[in-house]
Amino acid sequence: MRPHVETIQEKDYIWHAAELVGGEGRASERRLSVDEEDGSSSIRIDFHTAWGRGPGIHHADTEYYVLDGEMHYGDRVIGKGGYVHAPKGVPAEAIRFSEGARILHYREYGDAGFDAVDSTAAPRWEGAREDITVHDSAAMDWLAVPNAGPMPGLFVKYLHIDPVSGFYTRLVYAQEGWADHRLAHHPCYEEAYTTEGKMSYNFGDLDPGTYFFRPARVKHGHFVAMEGGTTWLMRSDGELENWYTQNEWVRWGGDAVNYSPEGGRMTWSYSSHDMAGGQSWRSDEDLRVLHTALNFQKEQGAPDSDYVQHGTGPDRSLVAMAKAYDLARLGQGHGDHDHDHGDGGEAHSHAHDRPHTHDALGWPAPNTLEQPDERTDEHRHNWGAGRPWKRGVDKPLPPIISTLPVRSRSLGRWDGDGM
Repeated sequence: MRPHVETIQEKDYIWHAAELVGGEGRASERRLSVDEEDGSSSIRIDFHTAWGRGPGIHHADTEYYVLDGEMHYGDRVIGKGGYVHAPKGVPAEAIRFSEGARILHYREYGDAGFDAVDSTAAPRWEGAREDITVHDSAAMDWLAVPNAGPMPGLFVKYLHIDPVSGFYTRLVYAQEGWADHRLAHHPCYEEAYTTEGKMSYNFGDLDPGTYFFRPARVKHGHFVAMEGGTTWLMRSDGELENWYTQNEWVRWGGDAVNYSPEGGRMTWSYSSHDMAGGQSWRSDEDLRVLHTALNFQKEQGAPDSDYVQHGTGPDRSLVAMAKAYDLARLGQGHGDHDHDHGDGGEAHSHAHDRPHTHDALGWPAPNTLEQPDERTDEHRHNWGAGRPWKRGVDKPLPPIISTLPVRSRSLGRWDGDGM
């Protein structure tokens, strides 16, 4: 599985010699994220000379997207916005890139292997499906997203959709002022590279060259598209169902046994409310747009909660802790069970019928939130793996809280508001 990478700027990655088997020319790559288990990779490549290779079969589902320069696929020449999807095991035409070209390159479910063939008439691998997809995305129309979330202003160009798995690659444009005031998580992974514009975001601003990869169920948000709007190339390994969270809070703590400033023990506990510093880091314009998104959602009659910026209002984590403490005191620390108390040498028995604390607070037991096969299927070792999900059949899966993902050293920002 790939690690959670959140708002890392590609300039913080080092360059490697590009792993492009069987090609002629020089190129370098920045490895945005890599799955060392199955070879899947998301890569930024710069071509220092003209580069090319003849027809052949890729060992992985492979995609090329041109950020700058020219791509030649067979007899077709495409500039900025050119896109090719070559399915695993399907013969592809010769491909070439101009000197100075900059591209995004993706390999899924396989490594960089490439078998040269004489022509695309060569036999496919057994089990290979689909055909080669080629687009000039600059010539495609933007389509309004039918379910754009809290407000209109989100548009998409679909580059490729796998008819079996639902895996899809698309360009997404959020017009200036588009916002989502809620956190979301999904049953599939989600990754994006910002190609144009800027978006204000809790884990760090998204500007050109910013990249993220989120395993399934990692919670993220909120978003505000800045001047001129924002464009990403986005990929997901399944249908992107949105499960929203509002007015979230996190608090954790423990005993620092040997690393407190005094060299002794201390209790350490922060919440996202604490990290915001008691005030909102959002600008007045950000807050106006976020409340506009909330009001639109209410006008549509969709379920929602009022938007409360972290650092303002009551700290809900402390409120929940106080409720749990009161319930524990009322229940004298007991659950539903019979037991004996020693009293003046005489034992007596009684039953408590008070509910468990998490039930009384409305907190479900964790094992009730799992899909039936989560502890037994092939992904049981990895909680961040996606699971196929069908509306009305499977229950939504709970989010994973990732407070310290891999992130940019120099250009990232962490305000404690993204959890």
